[in-house]
Amino acid sequence: MSAAERRARTRWGLAVGALLLAALLLVALGLRLWGLRTGLPYVYNADENAHFVPRAIGMFGHGFNPGYFINPPAFTYLLHVAFAVGWGGEGVQRAYAADPGDVFTVARAGSALLGTLAVGLLYAAGARLFGDRRIGLLAAALLAVCFLPVYYGHFALNDVPALAPLCLALVGVAGVLRRGRWVDHAVAGAGLGLVCATKYTGGIVLLCLLAAAYGRPLGARLARVALAGAVALVAFLLANPYALLDFGAFREGLDAQSTASRDGGGKLGLVGESGVHYYLDALTWGFGWLPLAAALAGAAVLARRDRRLAWVLIPAVAVFLVFMGIQDRYFARWLLPVFPLLCLLAAAGALALADWVAARRRLAPAAAGFAAFLAGLALCAQGLATVVHNDAVLAREDTRQLVRDWMVANVPAGTKVVVEPVFPDQWASDPGRPSPATGNGARWNKWPTSRFRGRVVKLEDYERTTRPELVDSYVRGGYCWVVTGSTQYGRAFAEPREVPAAIRYYAELRRRGEVVFRASPYDDGAEPVPFSFDDSFNARPFAYARPGPEIVVYRLKGCSS
Repeated sequence: MSAAERRARTRWGLAVGALLLAALLLVALGLRLWGLRTGLPYVYNADENAHFVPRAIGMFGHGFNPGYFINPPAFTYLLHVAFAVGWGGEGVQRAYAADPGDVFTVARAGSALLGTLAVGLLYAAGARLFGDRRIGLLAAALLAVCFLPVYYGHFALNDVPALAPLCLALVGVAGVLRRGRWVDHAVAGAGLGLVCATKYTGGIVLLCLLAAAYGRPLGARLARVALAGAVALVAFLLANPYALLDFGAFREGLDAQSTASRDGGGKLGLVGESGVHYYLDALTWGFGWLPLAAALAGAAVLARRDRRLAWVLIPAVAVFLVFMGIQDRYFARWLLPVFPLLCLLAAAGALALADWVAARRRLAPAAAGFAAFLAGLALCAQGLATVVHNDAVLAREDTRQLVRDWMVANVPAGTKVVVEPVFPDQWASDPGRPSPATGNGARWNKWPTSRFRGRVVKLEDYERTTRPELVDSYVRGGYCWVVTGSTQYGRAFAEPREVPAAIRYYAELRRRGEVVFRASPYDDGAEPVPFSFDDSFNARPFAYARPGPEIVVYRLKGCSS
């Protein structure tokens, strides 16, 4: 083959690669935007409802100090800028009061865009780390369709936005490993600082940077790593300036986060042998069975063929799993910081197998390429099937909205109702409260958000407060309607020995009450999904037909409002 032919083939390969990457990014964005408005105008995810969006809006009233560092504020600042551009300070406050759904849609779209950006950056990191664009493309494809990155890309939380700076850090790490230039260390440091300012646990990428720098001459290594550290510190402070300006509050936030994870006492219904076991199981569905097997194969291949790269990718994953697994609480989305590393390992393993088959069978280049395509397709199949189903579910009406519509039509305004904490406050707020947007609360005329009066019980403690005697007090007080949800009572039935009074309470409620309405999230004939802090909230299992918990509305017998 002549030099001109080789150049032409290279240009053709680059053009095809660019087209494939562009198509992949469109698919990644589409999967994250499909079902983006799930649940709105009400925000049913408690963390989404409490943290980033309301705090970004609050900054218009009290300045840029978040005064809250349990979660780092980089994503909050980004939302603040987006709201300032889209509405302005007073404008977004009015919009949020009139219809929070519009504001959350913008915030969620920001999360989806950052998740898509992470896909593109992972492609660049993989191509540079392995010197093989195929591995970069396959790793990016896997991140584009894995369940956990796609599902949480629908919400205004910091988990998915943190993947973009983390993958930027990996681009720099790849340069550090392969070339060791000053600029590569600076890029890695910038990504490290930004990811720590977005989600603290994203700092695990520091281990990748240190491993990539190892092996260079000591003097040059120390100087360049010092540069990376300095850039990381500057980037962190630019995205989280009050970590320094209000250091006391920052330290308290870190302590509170650490204490909640390590010594939180666990949540009722959070069952499992151990955190490590829980996370390994979560990887089988959040990442995928075949991708997990391919990642293990990729780790074995790297350990044989490229020890330096193995040290860059493998220890960070192992350390993260062990560290998170020894915490007192564990949730599948906390695994997301190591997903880019797992995607790289899985892509390497799958393509190593495809190349081995091609070599053994002495396949022609076209056939070898097709074998690699099939390996990639198999790797992404579980994730793609799951997220397409899940997106279709998220795009449908939530069970909590079905219940609310029924109650507005059938329960008179002002009726006393016992409502379990499966709904946000907005779901049951006062319809007569004037709003800055309309001056008269007219936004809530069609679906008024609190025609009902009741007492509020903290979500985490609710099942520990229920007891059968409460049903008598409901009747005496004229609280004749009781609304229960499976994301609450499921906790009790998952650990009945922990809350025996709650079990008796639900038995008494069934005995004394008549079921007047039920909203189920499941397909007809599907078995209910056992309670968990993942599947009961994310609607991943194929039994789900719509988002939300199972809701049961009781009318107590012999009760007069």
